[in-house]
Amino acid sequence: MDGGEGGAIPSGETGFDRLLSFTLPDRNARGRVVRLGPALDRILSAHAYPPPVTGLLAEALVLTTLMGSLMKDEGCQTTIQAQATGGVVSLLVCDFRDGELRGYAAFDEDRLGILGANPSLGALFGEGYLAITFDLSATDQRYQGIVPLEGSSLGEACEAYFAQSEQVPTLIRLGVRSNGGQCVAGGLLVQHMADGEEGRERLHLRADHPEWEHVAVLAGSIRHEELVDPALSLEAMVWRLFHEEREVRVQPGATIDRGCRCSLEHYKSVLRRFPEEERAAMRDDDGKIVVDCAFCSKKFEIDL
Repeated sequence: MDGGEGGAIPSGETGFDRLLSFTLPDRNARGRVVRLGPALDRILSAHAYPPPVTGLLAEALVLTTLMGSLMKDEGCQTTIQAQATGGVVSLLVCDFRDGELRGYAAFDEDRLGILGANPSLGALFGEGYLAITFDLSATDQRYQGIVPLEGSSLGEACEAYFAQSEQVPTLIRLGVRSNGGQCVAGGLLVQHMADGEEGRERLHLRADHPEWEHVAVLAGSIRHEELVDPALSLEAMVWRLFHEEREVRVQPGATIDRGCRCSLEHYKSVLRRFPEEERAAMRDDDGKIVVDCAFCSKKFEIDL
């Protein structure tokens, strides 16, 4: 593979709103890289998020995309949900399924204004946890891991999840840039492939592993500016990091778009599960139940 320098992205290479997968066969490593642009703006436009919450939600959406892309089968869904007490942000939730991405954050606007322009993760969340859920379509199984919301970023919390719950060494780097009301967010996820899958000793049983240390140093050299540079294709980014490796395999992945799945019929089916006395309490003066979708900010007036 080869990568260009600056200017427009060459035809056939990957720019905004599309995943790129790659593997380093000689190093037993795999990775995902993504840069969100127009799709991210469509998600964020559902609410008037202030800059600190915009940056936080953009990071979360990139993380959800990267982690969701690790699922191979169609119909699988990955959800990350941060819940906290004592902080400004009380809830943050994002999910990814087959290229469809959505997210929402609830926060206290008055308290946020006191924190300044660049509040820390601890100031935003206080004490909380991050729940990461994988729903497998082929088996209808659900796996969930929960880690404390600690460290300087959501990326560090997700690295802790993979280390604790999956025993898979993982490096995550995220970048967000807002310019003129438009937001660009990019991310890189690199993992050591589990040796146990091929009958060899699992990596986490060893004190160290030179292959992973080498990959982590190279991947960790990615700069924030590269993650959010719209003129740098994802292929070129991977090439800059790993061009000294004997072999780098890349594979374009799913196209990303806002994918809110709310609909009138969906909410009707949900409401029909409630007892009539509970539905009666939900009705307004006109006898209708008004449902407000937090993800896309649409309102549905439902008459059952």
